[in-house]
Amino acid sequence: METWSADLLAIASAACFAVANVTIVRGASSGDGDNGAFLSLLLTAGISAAGWVVVGATRGFEPIMPAAILWFAGAGIFTSFIGRVFLYASIQKLGAMRGSALKRFNPFFAVVLGVLVLGERLDGAMMAGMALILASFALLVRSSLAQRGAGGTTVHGAGYAFGIFSGLGYATGALFRKMGLADAPDPWLGAAVGSLVGAALFVATGAFRPRYARAVRATFRRPNAWLVWAGIASSFGQVFYFAALNTSAISRVALIVSMEVFITLALGTLFLRKRETLTVQIAAAAALGVAGTGFILGG
Repeated sequence: METWSADLLAIASAACFAVANVTIVRGASSGDGDNGAFLSLLLTAGISAAGWVVVGATRGFEPIMPAAILWFAGAGIFTSFIGRVFLYASIQKLGAMRGSALKRFNPFFAVVLGVLVLGERLDGAMMAGMALILASFALLVRSSLAQRGAGGTTVHGAGYAFGIFSGLGYATGALFRKMGLADAPDPWLGAAVGSLVGAALFVATGAFRPRYARAVRATFRRPNAWLVWAGIASSFGQVFYFAALNTSAISRVALIVSMEVFITLALGTLFLRKRETLTVQIAAAAALGVAGTGFILGG
């Protein structure tokens, strides 16, 4: 029963992330200074904090361990700030389809960090998975260059760099998040702490980067309905992911959530026809990325 429950939570997480991918594109143009990243952090903080209060009042609050708070805060730096901010920027530049396919760098960097930081063994299945993810990335870049050569819309190279940084941030944050859940198995608390830290870092960055300051001001001056929905979807996607991790193995949850890319392709085909086109190359890159994830998690 617990496995089925965790699987349903993981599927819900994948669906929420896919909806967020599409609504980010609908709400933010390529040159817009506000892509909704800060708004999504605020919404995640509010929703998860409310969930923590409601669940705690109903079932009793879990003991709050100082070590867990520190782990969740560290996860917030890498996941909620670096991971999410660069993810939103990547999707804004590349579109929902390419941006979602690029998220397969999350498990890629998870393997790299596991080998370098935790001393884990790199087996053949993991190496095959990493090779497939790199092949997926190469196919995405190749299709972008071909599109540019054919006189199509220029796809910014910065979008690919943002996607890679996002994957590294999410992979690093996952290590901190899992440690925090071991000390305090409360997904609502973990999401609340991490998103609050991410939002605080976003505001602090605004003191040095005008674009971040403009995004903060825009969030309160002229809220964008599409970006509000993107933030809500991202928030519930993260909370469902936390909840699934709390009752199931990280490999199983991550593999199910990786199916997000196919949900994004379907939603993008339906709702982004005037902005994006599903090509054979993008579909193949998505399939290679998910296959690579499967090899890594099954290794």
